[in-house]
Amino acid sequence: MSDKLFLGASDLEGRTIRNLMALAMDAPAAANSGHSGTAMALSPLATTLFSRVLRHDPSAPQWSDRDRFILSCGHASILQYGIAHFFGYDLSVADLQGFRQPHSRTPGHPEVGLTPTVEVTTGPLGQGIANGVGMAIAERMLRADFGAELVDHRTWVVAGDGCLEEGISHEAASLAGSLGLDRLTVFYDDNHITIDGPTELALHDDAPARFAAYGWQVITLGERANDLDAIEAAAREAVADTRRPTLIVVRSHIGYPSPTMQDRREAHGSPFSRAAITEVKTILGMPDEPFALDADLPALNRAHVARRTDLASAWHERVTAAGARGEALSAQLAHAGRLVDPATAEPYEGGTQVATRKAMQRAMDTWASLTPGLSAGSADLTDNTGVILAHSGAQGRENPGGRQIHYGIREFAMGAIMVGQALHGGLRPAGSTFFVFSDYARPAIRLAALSHAGVLFVFTHDSVGVGEDGPTHQPVEHLAALRAMPRVHVVRPSDANETMALVQDFLREPSPPTTALVLTRQDVAVLSGEDARASRAGAARGGYVLREDPHAVYTLVGTGSEVQYCLAAHEQLGARGIATRVVALPCWACFEAQDAPYRADVLRRDVASVSLEAGATLGWHRYVDDAIGIDTFGLSAPGAYAFEHFHINAEVLVDFVASRVGVAS
Repeated sequence: MSDKLFLGASDLEGRTIRNLMALAMDAPAAANSGHSGTAMALSPLATTLFSRVLRHDPSAPQWSDRDRFILSCGHASILQYGIAHFFGYDLSVADLQGFRQPHSRTPGHPEVGLTPTVEVTTGPLGQGIANGVGMAIAERMLRADFGAELVDHRTWVVAGDGCLEEGISHEAASLAGSLGLDRLTVFYDDNHITIDGPTELALHDDAPARFAAYGWQVITLGERANDLDAIEAAAREAVADTRRPTLIVVRSHIGYPSPTMQDRREAHGSPFSRAAITEVKTILGMPDEPFALDADLPALNRAHVARRTDLASAWHERVTAAGARGEALSAQLAHAGRLVDPATAEPYEGGTQVATRKAMQRAMDTWASLTPGLSAGSADLTDNTGVILAHSGAQGRENPGGRQIHYGIREFAMGAIMVGQALHGGLRPAGSTFFVFSDYARPAIRLAALSHAGVLFVFTHDSVGVGEDGPTHQPVEHLAALRAMPRVHVVRPSDANETMALVQDFLREPSPPTTALVLTRQDVAVLSGEDARASRAGAARGGYVLREDPHAVYTLVGTGSEVQYCLAAHEQLGARGIATRVVALPCWACFEAQDAPYRADVLRRDVASVSLEAGATLGWHRYVDDAIGIDTFGLSAPGAYAFEHFHINAEVLVDFVASRVGVAS
C-alpha cells in the first residue's frame, strides 16, 4: 500500500489512521446507526493533533494542564472514541463495539463524564465552538492568576459546516476575536456536504473572510486534509500567533478514500454497506473483518506520547515547587473555585420593599471577592441584573485576569461559553439577562444540565412586572418551560434576603447544579419575624411553610413576588374567619429532592390548595388543586397595572377561597 494516502505520516501514524478509518465504518455498521464519512475524513487531522501537537497524557486523562480537545461536530463521535482507544486511554475494544448501544461508554454523541478525552457534551452543532471559547477564557484567567509555569495549555476545536452555519458560532467567534483569545484554535472541516446534499444548496459564505473580520488569524490549507506535515505546520502557526484566535480551514472529502461513498451526502449519516466497507479496507490494507484492529497501537501511541509530551507528573512537580501558589491553584481546581469565606451579608430590613434583582448585587458585593473561581457578566444588561464584580475589571486582552465578562448581546453564546468555563475546571461562572431572553439561551441551558455544569444563570425582570416594555419582554411560559428541563434548579426566591442566601448556597456548594435564578424587577416585601426564619430554614429545600394552622381549610402556595400576596390573603381571610396555610415553593426541583414525609408536611394535600404565580399555570397541578396565573401574553402598561389587570394580587386569592368555602365576598 502506498503511503501517499497520508502524506508525511510515520508508520505508527499511518497505521493509526487506517485503523481509525476502519473503525469509523465498522462501529456504525454494527450499530446500524452513525456517521462514518466525517470520522474517516478527519482521521489524519485527529491523529496529527494527538500524535504531534496536543499536550495530553493518557495516564492522567484529567490532568488539569492538558490541552482541551473539542469535537464540535459531535456526530463524528466514533472518531473521538477511536482516538481515545488508539492513544492508550481507558477505552477498550469492547467499548468500541458497544457504540450507540444502551448504557455504553460510546454513545451516539460525545457526553462529558462517560468517555476519556471528551471535555464537553456535543452534538447540537456549533455549541462546541462556544464551549471552546469558554475554556480558552478559563485558561487565560487561571494563567493570569497563577502564572504560565502552572497554567499553560490551549483549546483545540474541530468544527464542520453545520457548526459554522448555526448562529451560535457567529456570536462566539465574534466575542473570541474581540477578546483576542490567542490560545484558541478551530479547525474548520470544509467538506461541502450536509444531510440534504452539497452545502451550496444553502451556504455561500466566505468563512475565511468572516472570521478575519472577527479578528481571527485565518489559515487556509486547501486540499491538504491528508497531509500530516501541513496540518502540523498550521497548528504551529496558530500557536505562534499570540494576539488572536486562529481558524484553520481544511478542505476534506467526506468518506475518503471510498470509491463509492466519497463526497456523497449518504456518507454523512448512513452506515456504509458491506461492499463499500470491503472496498475501503482493501485500499487501506486492513483485514476485511469487523473490529479487526491492531492490538499493539494503544501501547505504541501511549509510549510515543510519553516520550514527546511534558507529562502530568512534571506539572505536579512544578505545582509542588510553587508552594502556596500551587496549593491555592490545587484548591481552586479541586473545589471548582467555590466561596472560601462565607462572610455575613448585611440583611435587608423586614417589611421594606426591595426588588430581588437588587439583592443579587449585594450578594456579589459581599461574596465575589471571596470566591476565587467566580466569573460573572451579562448579555449587555450588567446594571439591570446586578451581576457586577466591583473587585475585578473587564476581561480582555489588556486585562487577561479580569473576571467581569461583557458578553455583548449574545445570550446563546454566553450560556455555552459559561458551560465551557465550568467544565474546564477551577471556575464558577454566572451570567445574566432578562428572563424572557432565556429563550435565546435555552439550548445552552439544556446542555449545561445534561453536562452537570455548575453554571448560574441569573434571569431578572421575571414577569409582567417588567411593565411598559410590553408582551415581547414579559415572560409568561418561561418558568414552566425551564422547570420541564431535567437537572435544572429553577429558583424564584420569596424576597431579597432569601435571594442572597440562595446565591451564597450556590457559591459554597462543592458541585453546584445548573441553576436558573429568577428575580424581579419590581420591589417585593422583605419577610420579617417568623416568616423570615421559615425562609432561612426552608428555602434551600425548595419549599417551606410560612404560616401554619391546624384548622386550615385552604393552603395558599406562591413563588417569588407572589408570596407576599399569599401572606396578605392569609391575613384577610383570617379576619373573615377562614383559616389558611401559606407555603412558598421557590424551587420545584429542590423540593422534589426532599424526602416524602417532608414534602407531605409542607403541602398537606388533605387540605384544599390554590397557587398564585405571575406565569403560566402549566405544571402546578402536581402540587395544588387549583392554579391562578397568566395563560396569555402580557400587555404594555406599568408593572403595577399589569399585575392588577391579570389579577395577580391578594384579592383574587381571597375571593377564590371565600367562594370555595361558601363565604360571601
